[in-house]
Amino acid sequence: MTDTAPTGPGPTRAGRPRSAQSRSAVLRATAELMREGGLRAMTTDLIAARSGVSKATIYKWWPNKYAVAVDAFLSAMDTASGAPDTGSAATDFRIAVRGITEFYAGPDGRTFAQLIGEAQSDPAVAAELREHLMATRREVGRGIFDRGVARGELRPDIDREIAVDLVFGPVMYRLLATNAPLDVATADAIVEAALRGLALP
Repeated sequence: MTDTAPTGPGPTRAGRPRSAQSRSAVLRATAELMREGGLRAMTTDLIAARSGVSKATIYKWWPNKYAVAVDAFLSAMDTASGAPDTGSAATDFRIAVRGITEFYAGPDGRTFAQLIGEAQSDPAVAAELREHLMATRREVGRGIFDRGVARGELRPDIDREIAVDLVFGPVMYRLLATNAPLDVATADAIVEAALRGLALP
């Protein structure tokens, strides 16, 4: 069951300005709790106790614990992988995929798998993932692809969304469906294989 505010959700990302210090404390506490006990065991009460930020304040910023979890996960992923722009699509893809691969190989990968699992039965979690996590990461891939096409490095006749799937999809598949390695060598091999179809001759 989704953990929601008892009086209905308050304003989320478009609401009143947040205290940066309090927000960081909430996201840090959420990340710690997910690693320690898992997503289902984490509650808004525990987040409030760990962060020192009141439950009422948390509900002003996020509608439920899953929204907090997605924000915490996205914040950590942005730190790990970023949005490279080196002037080379191949290098940018390698940097981005290496960052995500390393991120998924650690405890945050288990958290992401839990979020994906919850999303299968909870539309609110699925919406949070699509709108505030997957969309953000896909935009990084789209930017790399578009710059590569503009520089004449990548084929303009390839559907951009499929190109992003080809580069980033295998990492998620390995995380969720196999026990195959997630390491730098794997990341580089995935990008190399994808670019054989995406790069101009």
